[in-house]
Amino acid sequence: MQRTPHHRSRSRRGLAAAVAAGALTASLLGGNAASARTDPRAPESLATTLSLPSPPGGANVKVLVFHASATDESPTVDAGIAAIERIGLTGPEAGRFKTVASDDPAVFTNGRKLGTYNAVVFLTGGGDVLDPEQEAGLEAYMEAGGGFLGIHDAARTEPYSDWFTGLVGARPAAGSPTSVQRATVEIGDRQHPATKNLPLEWKRPDKWLNWKDNPSGDVHTVARVREITYKPGTSANGWDHPVSWCRDYDGGRSFYTAMGGTVDSFAEADFRDHLRGAIDWTTRISQADCKATITSNYTAERVTQPNQPGKNDQIGEPHGLVTAPDGRVLYIGRGGADSSVPVVTDWSDPNVGKGLGQIHVYDPKTKKVTLAGELTIFGNKGGGDELIKVEEGLLGIELDPDFEKNGWVYLHYTPHDKLDRDKQMAVRQVSRFTLDLATNKLDLSSEKVLLHWPVQVHSCCHAGGGMAWDSKGNLYIATGDNNSSGFSDGYSGNNPQPNYKGVSFSDARRTAGNTNNLNGKILRIHPEDDGTYTLPAGNLFTGQEPDEGGGKTRGEIYVMGVRNPARISVDKSTDTLYAGWVGPDAGAPSTTWGPAKYDTFAAITKAGNHGWPYCMGNKQPYRDRNLPDPSKPLGWYDCDHPKNESPNNDGLVNLPPITSNTIWYSPQGGGVDYPRDANGIPSYKVEDQKELLPWLKGGGQATMNGPVYRYDAASTSADKWPSYWDGKWFVGDFYDDTQPRHAVLTDPKTVGKGGLPTHAESLKEIIPVGADGIRNLMDWKFAPDGSLYVLDYGRGFFTSDSKSALWRVTYKGGAATPAVKDLARKAAVQ
Repeated sequence: MQRTPHHRSRSRRGLAAAVAAGALTASLLGGNAASARTDPRAPESLATTLSLPSPPGGANVKVLVFHASATDESPTVDAGIAAIERIGLTGPEAGRFKTVASDDPAVFTNGRKLGTYNAVVFLTGGGDVLDPEQEAGLEAYMEAGGGFLGIHDAARTEPYSDWFTGLVGARPAAGSPTSVQRATVEIGDRQHPATKNLPLEWKRPDKWLNWKDNPSGDVHTVARVREITYKPGTSANGWDHPVSWCRDYDGGRSFYTAMGGTVDSFAEADFRDHLRGAIDWTTRISQADCKATITSNYTAERVTQPNQPGKNDQIGEPHGLVTAPDGRVLYIGRGGADSSVPVVTDWSDPNVGKGLGQIHVYDPKTKKVTLAGELTIFGNKGGGDELIKVEEGLLGIELDPDFEKNGWVYLHYTPHDKLDRDKQMAVRQVSRFTLDLATNKLDLSSEKVLLHWPVQVHSCCHAGGGMAWDSKGNLYIATGDNNSSGFSDGYSGNNPQPNYKGVSFSDARRTAGNTNNLNGKILRIHPEDDGTYTLPAGNLFTGQEPDEGGGKTRGEIYVMGVRNPARISVDKSTDTLYAGWVGPDAGAPSTTWGPAKYDTFAAITKAGNHGWPYCMGNKQPYRDRNLPDPSKPLGWYDCDHPKNESPNNDGLVNLPPITSNTIWYSPQGGGVDYPRDANGIPSYKVEDQKELLPWLKGGGQATMNGPVYRYDAASTSADKWPSYWDGKWFVGDFYDDTQPRHAVLTDPKTVGKGGLPTHAESLKEIIPVGADGIRNLMDWKFAPDGSLYVLDYGRGFFTSDSKSALWRVTYKGGAATPAVKDLARKAAVQ
């Protein structure tokens, strides 16, 4: 059906300047009716009164499929109508509906008819198909609580209407591809009825639209198309390319999908299921949350104040946090002093590197901060190169599972009084202390040392430090590989030559790659009440392996081959361990030595070897080097059969096979991979690379692993994040530019086996970046009330400054829609 286009650009609410020209207004008239009326000064020909029930439709659910077009009718119309009719006649009885198809826009000025429809589907071919009075009728319908579903070219309809732009959410961009292409659709919302039954990665052909303005953050995106799987054209949107979304709009519910651009789409079982779920929500058969990723529903608030001059009364040098069951937040300062305090770097001085590792407690009930205690640590040596600075100190904090009863706090730190200045060796340890739950003061005399091990501190970096519990009461302890990569040109850190008084400081095969060394590992122990620990079954080694003569393994090791796991977390519903670690320093790949620096995240479901310093990413090997000339390359490491042939190794030579990691990124991009030769060796040529994870990139980079969110339906908290985020893994970086600050989904079938994330979405608007936001993310944890606490390190290094702060991010989006009282069929509440 063709109509004369009505050229206009206006929102009905913004017609003050056009009232004299006879533009329409529409509003709810109170009670159960909505009405669109002309201004009395409008031309008589436009005068109409539209009265609608609120909400429209009833238990006898009806759907209007409107398919008018300003040009030739779309070839998808017949297939679309038939598919929607079939959907309405099949499936569970509670979800069935009657379909009425029409290309007559007069229905939108006929209140008696329009008010009988629970939802309106626009299967239009685009163009200007409604006159002002008809559009006002559609607006009144939405105000009354109606539902709208737009399919593909519906985004081209009413091109001059700002209100309709808001209704569909976005407009197609010039340069969108016109051919049918097979692509992968990522399903990010696993709860909405339109997507909950779809594959995590949905491969299908369609015509894919690009957007003039990306609607992410203004709408709730339920699915994205992965641009690297097809040719997106000149106006490509990049990794964040929404393809289906929804939101509560103008009193009603709006769902749009850019899919359905081909006749064959409507024959697909999965696409019909997608439409069925969208219709369920728009018709009020079921509820859904279409607010969870709309950024305006979140508030980020700084909860600590800047320190008073010369004091660390609010915060130390931020390094980690943990939330208590009663809502209190305990956070630690590594040991850098106030910038006014002199830093001792002279090894001949007994006070070299001496600092205070501080523990603060924030109580959200009183909004007060208490300095709970201070440990004298080694770690305050300031900046400089890797042979000057150190990153030791107070590195990690965890609370006992029975913290509410016993007040036990576990701290991972480097005590100053155990420093050997002559050999430049230190001790790292995990100790248990008791916190007075009434005063928030730590009893330093209550210390019980669970575990300790030696670390060389002639060079840095990095120290690790994260800790986490699983559901069985096992404590995971992340230990860093404190070695310099400066003597291997920033690549694998496998130069055996440099040493200080006999201890290598540039050979990570002595540490992370050594089965008999606790550095560069994630340990797993079971703390006992008497301050000792036992070893749970299922660690990587028993500590009593007879291999190669025995005595060459440590039973505490759960994961080996990690460089700097500063942040780890355990999802107690699955006991999956999540970890992130910093890579070495090479800014680009080398065809001689191997990959550039990869910062890494891994979802870990069993004990294993995660590669460093032999292989990175998805088993991309480094080149071996050895004496007498470590500048000359030997062969490539075998990731499936790695060997530790370093002269500094006192563990096994034959190591466990290496497991691929989940996420890795470098200055070249995210998930960088290369073609491989017959022996499986990547080319390591930049021109050959492909980015498997285009949503992130490095440069300056430092992983900060986050939690997996678990929604508590029983919680009455007004601040909790919605259930949409349940099961999503939060991954971030210290920096806030192109680096990750995302929530990702993993496939349960491939998680822990090196499977890539199936979906990612940015959190940079919700957890705000920038100079006045959370620029330097140091740690993040969800509280029992479902709010998120985030530590911002500040803008200086090895100190705290005015930007060092604890933040809290809360949600105020409200409940799912429609309200229970407005459901078309009360028994269909989900």
